[in-house]
Amino acid sequence: MTTNPGDAFIWWEWITRRPGEIWERTIEHLQMTVVAVTVGCVISAALTLIALRYRWTLGPITWIGNLLYTIPSLALFVILIPYTGLGFLTAQIALVSYTIQILVRNMVAGINSVPASVTEAATAIGYRRLHRLWAVELPLAAPTIIAGIRIAAVTVIGLVTITALIGNGGYGAFINDGLNRRFSTPIVLGGALSILLALGVDALLMLVQRAATPWTRRRLRPRSS
Repeated sequence: MTTNPGDAFIWWEWITRRPGEIWERTIEHLQMTVVAVTVGCVISAALTLIALRYRWTLGPITWIGNLLYTIPSLALFVILIPYTGLGFLTAQIALVSYTIQILVRNMVAGINSVPASVTEAATAIGYRRLHRLWAVELPLAAPTIIAGIRIAAVTVIGLVTITALIGNGGYGAFINDGLNRRFSTPIVLGGALSILLALGVDALLMLVQRAATPWTRRRLRPRSS
């Protein structure tokens, strides 16, 4: 049995001794992800409503979203830390900023994909703008919107690992610890858990998408002879 962390690439005994810490880091990683994606959805929904109501704003909103998305995470931390300090707030500002471009793009694309004949029919039977958006356009746009949320969630899960550098937890704490001690086991553990979490969250959101859009499955089902 391996008893020294330097004897093997992965020291399994080190991992099996830490179920409590692994669970704690999982909860921290999930909390960071859920908060960032939720806030990102709220902000993106508001920006999408503005872009749909005032079409000329779509260009500036998209440009700002693209700009935020292209800023490297470490550079964004350096910009924010003098104003918001180390910790949760700085991490969330950075994480949320990376969701805006993804979510706004998919929300606008989803609403724009609704056939004009459908919106015209809804208007003809008395649906007002907001009622039509809520009752007709959003359900039809749901597959595209949820696809954007899936991409944003997976992106955030990956980025949360980096927030350990500014004092946050999550699986990045394992990676940071391993790098500081030149110990490969926590690095591999943190990376593997991040991948598994991303796959799990993506699969869960895919199930949500299927449950929320049952008509898409019926449409693809072959007709019986």
